[in-house]
Amino acid sequence: MRVIILNGPMGVGKTTVGKAIANKYAGTAFIDGDWCLDIHPFIGNKETKTMAIDNIHHLINNYRTCSECKQIVLVWLMDEQWVYDSLVTGIRDMGMDMLEVTLWCDAEELKKRWVNDVICEWRTDEWLEISKKSLPYFKRQKMVLDTSGINIAKIVDMIME
Repeated sequence: MRVIILNGPMGVGKTTVGKAIANKYAGTAFIDGDWCLDIHPFIGNKETKTMAIDNIHHLINNYRTCSECKQIVLVWLMDEQWVYDSLVTGIRDMGMDMLEVTLWCDAEELKKRWVNDVICEWRTDEWLEISKKSLPYFKRQKMVLDTSGINIAKIVDMIME
């Protein structure tokens, strides 16, 4: 079984792309890492991120043992290397294959997507600036897919090729 990991800046489209993959390929489990760290108010420190990683590993392991599950798509903003490394190590320890993709777009495209996402409570001007500042970090990651100007269906096809 394979785990598709979608990382990238806030607002780039990880959730949208992940759900599109899950909807297109039967037997795909969808995990949003934010669900595994849903504390109100939000607290993103070492303790809570470690807990979220553990929660994600448990979910992946449960899906791994389900005969109906063929693959897993995980979306989560991992902007610290230790978080990403811990997550990947745990998945490898389960003996699972991984496809790791960092979604990226330029600042202009990010702003367009941000404005069009009226559902997410995080889509404030302040968080947009924080997300824009993270673009250089994500562009340096491995397996970066520049999604600027590309529609969701094409992004899904590019990932799944």
